Amino acid sequence: MAAAPLRDDQRIILHFDYDCFYASVFEVEQPILKTLPLAVQQKQIVVTCNYEARRRGLHKLQLIKEAKKVCPDVVIVLGEDLTKFRDASKDLYLFLRGFIWDGGVEKLGFDEIFIDVTDMIAYNAAMLNPHDLSHSFFHLNRQDPTVGFEFDATNLYGRVYPDGASAADLSSRAEFDPLQLRTRLLLASHLAGYLRGQLEDQKGYTATAGISTSKTLAKLVGTVHKPNSQTTLLPPYATVKDPEESNVLKFLDSREIRAIPGIGSKSSRKIISYVTASEHAKAEDGLTVRDIRLLPGMGPPVLERILSGPGAPRGIGMRVWELLHGVDNSPVGEARDVPTQISIEDSYGSLDNFEVARKAMIALAASLIRRMRTDLTEKYTDVEGEATSASASHGETGVRWLARPRSLRLSTVPRSLPGSENGHSHSRISHSAPLPQYVFNLDESEDALAERLVRELTTSMFRKLHRERTGWNLRVLNLAVTNMVDLVGKHSSGRDIGRMFQRQEAEHPEGSTAPQPLPMPNTPQSTPAVASEAVWEESDEEDEMTGVQCNACGASIPHFARTAHEVYHTSASQ
Repeated sequence: MAAAPLRDDQRIILHFDYDCFYASVFEVEQPILKTLPLAVQQKQIVVTCNYEARRRGLHKLQLIKEAKKVCPDVVIVLGEDLTKFRDASKDLYLFLRGFIWDGGVEKLGFDEIFIDVTDMIAYNAAMLNPHDLSHSFFHLNRQDPTVGFEFDATNLYGRVYPDGASAADLSSRAEFDPLQLRTRLLLASHLAGYLRGQLEDQKGYTATAGISTSKTLAKLVGTVHKPNSQTTLLPPYATVKDPEESNVLKFLDSREIRAIPGIGSKSSRKIISYVTASEHAKAEDGLTVRDIRLLPGMGPPVLERILSGPGAPRGIGMRVWELLHGVDNSPVGEARDVPTQISIEDSYGSLDNFEVARKAMIALAASLIRRMRTDLTEKYTDVEGEATSASASHGETGVRWLARPRSLRLSTVPRSLPGSENGHSHSRISHSAPLPQYVFNLDESEDALAERLVRELTTSMFRKLHRERTGWNLRVLNLAVTNMVDLVGKHSSGRDIGRMFQRQEAEHPEGSTAPQPLPMPNTPQSTPAVASEAVWEESDEEDEMTGVQCNACGASIPHFARTAHEVYHTSASQ
């Protein structure tokens, strides 16, 4: 067996998992639902349910008709429109980020968040008074010593692993704590408890938290005690005399490899297949991390051979070996203020009529515009007289765009016709066009803008992909906005539109055919990604020279000059 990888436990990471998030969004809107069995429906499936419903026998991914049989008085709410979940997730992210120094907060989906609190913990560790630990104060602001909360630094907050351990149990084992890890984790446990309390008191959401020194360990240890709880993984993390005394290894060894974040299902199957084929291994059922870690000969080279292949990242063997030992140095990435693209997708049993397809595109366009307004705008106070919304004037609060996408992409996945070879569905095909500027009008309703967008642009894009009026049948429609242009920089309250677009034009000259990244399905009701997704964007020279009407001044502008002309209007209005 290869040697264990070296540990680096300098960081302190929190992982928050909002409890029954989809259901909680409805409960926050209608508190009476907290006392009732509540299930959130997408398609014909229960995507989540609250704990009262779980107590009565309901569970995730249950068919709705089965849920009604198990619990006839269940309250079922529709959750196919993800707007309210996305809005709530963004609101909670911004709320928690407001407490954290240096912006070390990373979202994982709608309901999970990683927080790097290393600097906050180091500062507060230095501020501890060793002569009066029971009356300690946690500082939340470097500049204002009155901002924070009181806590008892003689005890950890919340649950711990191993169960039953305490701060006192570790105080006599200084040889295992050269980095003052016990003290730093203790402080982090109180910070996590405070943040969870603020989340519930001010926002109405409960969360389960894990506290450790990496994203992997924090996420895993947070699953030990749920819901509305927290767990700290206590030291020793690394021991010189006997590595098996490490609480990290004790914690990981009893878990199945499928449960380790960062090791995907495909990699897990390959490793399990290899291990179960060994004469030293037991049957696949009950195979744990310890069984894999201690298999004779196991190490990075063996894992590299098992997992290497087309598309496998270089060094995957060492990466998985590290994860099996709880070593994860991946940073908590500060989330971008704006995404690189926004994609809305839905799947259909049968879509072979243009009128039905048009209505589906309108629904997608409305959802896309709502997403744009959620993800690409911010409220601000116009203190410099630079209002960017008709609703804002000098000194008042308005709404402004953080970024504007330049392109709209329509993608479809046709369904194979009966009798076609192998019965496989077609690959994804796409067509892109410049996104009209009227989409950014915040004073017009999303539905009205969606109708106009489909009428004036998306319909022609659809006909480029499917020239025949009949004979096609689609199973997936996708609308996406791409080529994002930041308008408000991180360190600037103003904008230089002209310079910004000069830079963008240099990076993406008009008429360039640089391929756009394909969107992954990003909603629970979306169809899984197609195995082969070939993008085809048709170019028509006649279209390039056809005059299009400017939405601002009414002039007829050649297609290739449209973007530059719209930039002119945008700059002139500043």
